[in-house]
Amino acid sequence: MQILRTVREMQLASRHLRRTGTLGLVPTMGALHDGHLTLVRRARAECDAVAVSIFVNPTQFAAGEDYETYPRTFEEDCGKLESAGIELLFAPSAQEMYPADATTFVEVPGISDRLDGASRPGHFRGVATIVAKLLNVVGPDLAYFGQKDAAQVAVLRAMIRDLNLPVHLVACPIVREQDGLAMSSRNRNLSSQNRHQALILHGALQKVCELLEDGETCSNVLHNALLEVFATDETIRLDYAAIVDPDTLLPVDSAKGALIAVAAWVGNTRLIDNLLTDDLLIEKHDIGHRSMEEIHA
Repeated sequence: MQILRTVREMQLASRHLRRTGTLGLVPTMGALHDGHLTLVRRARAECDAVAVSIFVNPTQFAAGEDYETYPRTFEEDCGKLESAGIELLFAPSAQEMYPADATTFVEVPGISDRLDGASRPGHFRGVATIVAKLLNVVGPDLAYFGQKDAAQVAVLRAMIRDLNLPVHLVACPIVREQDGLAMSSRNRNLSSQNRHQALILHGALQKVCELLEDGETCSNVLHNALLEVFATDETIRLDYAAIVDPDTLLPVDSAKGALIAVAAWVGNTRLIDNLLTDDLLIEKHDIGHRSMEEIHA
């Protein structure tokens, strides 16, 4: 695996790989877990070559957020990526990606002010800018992101569409721990007590799943159910609980085809989780289909 530190090195190396077939990119901020590795494995399965980036992007952190304390495990990450058969690792410095004279940023107005963007002003400006830079440097055919960052996926899809970027964004399902907690690099920052409390996010979504399975689709009813679950632990600081269109992030009256998303502070750690109701319908259909096959077997 080549570890490349400069934009020029990465451009030359990825240009060479693109001559031999499709190139996939998995952008990360490091502290890799099985969720990241699921993206890597899918990229490996669908592309002729895969590049991964590790860059803790300073422009997506506001003052007082956890940029300095964000987990950094570079040597461990390199071992995982080598074992996964990755060809290229792009690991630039902040100075390389943001030279002192850089003045250009990418903004996706409107959508960037919703969900995480509402509580983290400027966050998606930083996200859109660094992803645009990475896509420009690497030039992948496909770029892989986790569905856990659903608002980020919506912002980036809009950016790619509006700028006519020649890349296909692939959103991969959330990967969870055995107890349901969505995998996140920030989970490393949770104390044992906070780790247990963090299950409230998944628990709130599970409550909504139960209501959906019973046929309830009214957003107000489902939203109240989310709030009731979070109200059971007064030490958890809820950031948002929302039922929105997955593309625009605007509120919807019916949960059919909706994104149900939550974010909360557990101790000093901000966590997010979500579900797509269309995925639930597909899963329910598949379970029913398998049951019929078993009946006829």
